[in-house]
Amino acid sequence: MTDGATAQATVSPHQDEDRSPAGPPEPVLPDWGGAGLHRVVPTLLGELAHPGRAALPDWFPEPVAGADQVVLLVLDGLGDEQLRERRSMAPVLSGGVGGPITSVAPSTTACALTTLVTGTVPAEHGVIGYRLAHDGQVMNVLQWSVGGVDARMSVPASTFQPRQSFPGAPAPVPVVTRQDFGPTGFTAAHLGTVDLHRWHTPAGLVTAVRDLTAGGAPFVYAYYEGIDKVAHAEGLGAYYDDELRAVDRLVGDVLEALPSGAVLVVTADHGQVEVGGSVELIGPEIMEAVTLITGEGRFRWLHLRPGATGDVAVAAASLHGAVAWVRTKEQMIDDGWLGGVPSPEVAARLGDVALIPFAPTAFLDPADTGELRLKARHGSLTRAEMSVPLLGWRAS
Repeated sequence: MTDGATAQATVSPHQDEDRSPAGPPEPVLPDWGGAGLHRVVPTLLGELAHPGRAALPDWFPEPVAGADQVVLLVLDGLGDEQLRERRSMAPVLSGGVGGPITSVAPSTTACALTTLVTGTVPAEHGVIGYRLAHDGQVMNVLQWSVGGVDARMSVPASTFQPRQSFPGAPAPVPVVTRQDFGPTGFTAAHLGTVDLHRWHTPAGLVTAVRDLTAGGAPFVYAYYEGIDKVAHAEGLGAYYDDELRAVDRLVGDVLEALPSGAVLVVTADHGQVEVGGSVELIGPEIMEAVTLITGEGRFRWLHLRPGATGDVAVAAASLHGAVAWVRTKEQMIDDGWLGGVPSPEVAARLGDVALIPFAPTAFLDPADTGELRLKARHGSLTRAEMSVPLLGWRAS
């Protein structure tokens, strides 16, 4: 995410449109019972513990069967739809065995990576978004700050998110990630106690994976954020395409660096939607009842005065229903968006009403105008954002 610098924006023309006679599309909900991000790590660790003894889910990449050494590489921001549209640009990725799985709600990095590495649903781990409510202020999870102040001491990561990462792993898992991600509060919150190997350039990622697997590490977790960064900064055009080509070469280099018989698995945390400068301004009659705004542009939470939820939900559906799903917190929980019923402590991090665009636009938070810099975004429950690849290869 970006800082608070201002940028040019265009108020979306959708705001004055009538709702389509067919109504809004159906949201793509996380597949909590099947091919979902939360089942990837537990399945991999289970196969490593008992190679070939249990049938893999039918949606899991076949090369994983019988594996005794696995590298899981997460490519932040690579949606399955974006990859399929660019198959010719990514011959290595396009040659992987597997298919799409679902991300989480909201489809954003903090929530998705925590879900992936803990194997638990958002209702359980509680990292339900990028910007959450904490003691009446906004907590930025990726910066691990509250009200703009570093919160690593005041909000201990292990208390905020107590679930263990890589549950069932026989030893601390080696994690290969970018140099400056090591000391962050979010790293502590979603990864906990791991063996960090920090790279300065993408070539260093390959080197670390090669050394770890050559040394016999049964499971290695690697993370690369370039696709997400480029999509936010430049959109889904030429810069994105060139970054995808570079990432495809990176995947090929990782695969080439693995010992014979080792398995590479690639997945992602979310996809992307091109938004450009299109923003939705929340109606003034709604804002009168708002005490705090959290979330992000494509999953915007409104925290309301007591007793205002019903009226605001109706007004929001009338004003913004042509471009967004409008859900109360209770509706979202009842419909299973979060994978279960959150504890009161976790539920308090959420707002009362959420605005989740299905159109290519975002809802503006006047206190977080830095988001206006983002040309491609994510967070909502469209297929472009929710569908991510799960691909596998066995090194020769």
